[in-house]
Amino acid sequence: MTEHEGVGDGIEANTRTIEASVVTDFSDRMSYGGYLDLPTLLSAQRPISRPEHHDELLFIVQHQTTELWLKLVLHELETARDLLRDDQLGRALKCIARVKHIQKTLTEQWSVLATLTPSEYAQFRGVLGNASGFQSYQYRAVEFVLGNKHARMLSVFESDPAAHALLTHELETPSLYDEFLRLLARAGYPIPQAVLERDVTQAWTFQAELVPVFASIYSDTDAHWAAYETCEELVDLEDNFQLWRFRHLKTVERIIGSKPGTGGSSGAPFLKRALELTFFPELYAVRTEIPG
Repeated sequence: MTEHEGVGDGIEANTRTIEASVVTDFSDRMSYGGYLDLPTLLSAQRPISRPEHHDELLFIVQHQTTELWLKLVLHELETARDLLRDDQLGRALKCIARVKHIQKTLTEQWSVLATLTPSEYAQFRGVLGNASGFQSYQYRAVEFVLGNKHARMLSVFESDPAAHALLTHELETPSLYDEFLRLLARAGYPIPQAVLERDVTQAWTFQAELVPVFASIYSDTDAHWAAYETCEELVDLEDNFQLWRFRHLKTVERIIGSKPGTGGSSGAPFLKRALELTFFPELYAVRTEIPG
């Protein structure tokens, strides 16, 4: 942790006196700015509207911070997936818990962008060209890790070899849900072999034969606590993801209404259809089967 302290002569000047032990010479020491590489970070916001529009900085910072959080989400989900593969369920749940907190931050962040009015955005929207959040490869990678895979999306990133390689890897790697189901199978739960051997490059689709497996877990939570807790954590992940999608949709509607997106999509209608996508459909279907 670091403290942001003022420099002053003492309480009389309404400032804190710098303690003698505080390091002030960074000519040959690691500094806060050096560790975070702030010169690089803070020089990455480069509005291109001319004359520069006041609100373009907000637009850039909003999306750059989102990408930073997505980088961490991807890092945590990939680690959680690896831990599930190694039967380290407790540690995997710690990673998922962190992702849930990040998701809340990402969702709340839309309220900042929502302060951008339609008139303000219209004054610099044209400089974006075809740039669009649809082209966020990290967002797409997160969806792939969670099971919403779409091989045709790779064509969007053919001009970016690193992004294309990452998405190809995530496309061909079992999802977080795949690894959870494999962990359950190793623990003795009757996961169908067809599910365990499925083509992991395909988007997950509802598997009715899994619902009785989850129903048995939910019918006796004490006996199946670890599996039950993980199911609920995954439901939290999906709920948070859907809330993020919804806030995205409403922010877009608030700022541009029903105009097409800059990347060529239909805009709000395209985002609305995303609300129909699901990662873990059996974990919702099982609720209908629980007595009471």
